[in-house]
Amino acid sequence: MKIKQKILVVDDKPSTLESVTGVLEDLGFEVDTALDGETALKKLEESLPEAVLLDIWLPGIDGLEVLKKIKQDWPVLPVIIMSGHATIETAVKATKLGAYDVIEKPISYEQIELTIRNAIKYRDLQEENILLRQKAVGRVELTGESPAMKQLKEQIAIVAPTDAWVLIQGENGTGKELVAQTIHRLSKRSNKPMVEVNCAAIPEELIESELFGHEKGAFTGATSMKRGKFDLANGGTLFLDEIGDMSLKTQAKILRILQEQKFQRVGGSRTISVDVRIIAATNKDLEKEIEKGNFREDLYYRLNVIPIYVPPLRERTEDIPLLFEEFMKEFGAYARGIKHVQPEVFDALSSYNWPGNVRELRNLVERLVILARGEEITIDDLPPNLRNSNKTIANLSNANGKVEIPHYFSTNDYRKARQLFEKEYLEYKLKQYKGNITKTAEAIGIERRHLHRKIKTLGIKV
Repeated sequence: MKIKQKILVVDDKPSTLESVTGVLEDLGFEVDTALDGETALKKLEESLPEAVLLDIWLPGIDGLEVLKKIKQDWPVLPVIIMSGHATIETAVKATKLGAYDVIEKPISYEQIELTIRNAIKYRDLQEENILLRQKAVGRVELTGESPAMKQLKEQIAIVAPTDAWVLIQGENGTGKELVAQTIHRLSKRSNKPMVEVNCAAIPEELIESELFGHEKGAFTGATSMKRGKFDLANGGTLFLDEIGDMSLKTQAKILRILQEQKFQRVGGSRTISVDVRIIAATNKDLEKEIEKGNFREDLYYRLNVIPIYVPPLRERTEDIPLLFEEFMKEFGAYARGIKHVQPEVFDALSSYNWPGNVRELRNLVERLVILARGEEITIDDLPPNLRNSNKTIANLSNANGKVEIPHYFSTNDYRKARQLFEKEYLEYKLKQYKGNITKTAEAIGIERRHLHRKIKTLGIKV
């Protein structure tokens, strides 16, 4: 069901409130009212409307003072000043303080509709410009043309335009946040914010306040009302990063709110309704965490509507040159005339296991462009562990004649050689652990679902 846009009308005359409310409700808006400025500001703290119709003459603090405070706290919120005897001086002053428009009473049906709808459109444009500027600051594109990345991009293109919830899984440093940003950018909610919550970084005692907000005096230090992440993400996307690190107590509360899309602030009694899309991410095997009793099974199935797996860099080494080039451009200010990268550099990088994934590669490129000498990055510029990562073949070739060179060294097709090695290695390890997938995964340090996927992809019989 479509949520009605809400308008706050502030006037000290009940008859004006009644007549304006009737007109706005006929136009399909939800209406809230206030008889004075103090009440209006309190209502704005509880829930933001789409626009405010504000009388200029009010008891207590007058309309211009209320306008000034609104623009301090909610600069994008459109405020339309109403006045029965507006002067040019008043209109100019209100406009300078940030009013969208000044209209005279009595207000006509056509005038109020046109002004409010234009004000909301103007606010949407302002928010869109803010979001575009934010997106321009960081990377918003997924880099890579490997089969694994093409599959990931195709999956995102299908899922993004829907409102389906997404659970992104992958190792640290693979770019799960970038995947979430891409999904939001390609969604119907892209003109609204994507609000991020790092579930691992917020202490358990504060996470409820972060997610749901709190009322003034709810706890020591709560000197004013604070809107939570759910509230801030209304109409947009809430990104729950590292969801696997959330406590069981908070998981229980999250589950109820996810189901109902309603919550109460900490220390409050008012129920607030929101419309948010949830994207969650984790580097943990949540099925294993469920077995350990660390994660709620019902929450897992609620979040895991569309599972998306972000491959580690070692599964898409074909993308390393593209990523390297992108990071070179990012750190171009340090490059000091570097124009070329030796092919041997990429051979070495492709032979490395990349435990830190794309994040580790980015850090390496930054280091190289700062420390490299001359116009070329060479194999000698690499750290020792990377320089030595592609010497396995040479070492085996120099061994005594009894050493058998593995058959995957005979092919010049890197991808095929890697698959042959992985298959042989996993077959050996599975045999060593008598076909027990869980024990094998633990022994070789990968997630159980990742091993399952490899077994299926490589055609290994267990």
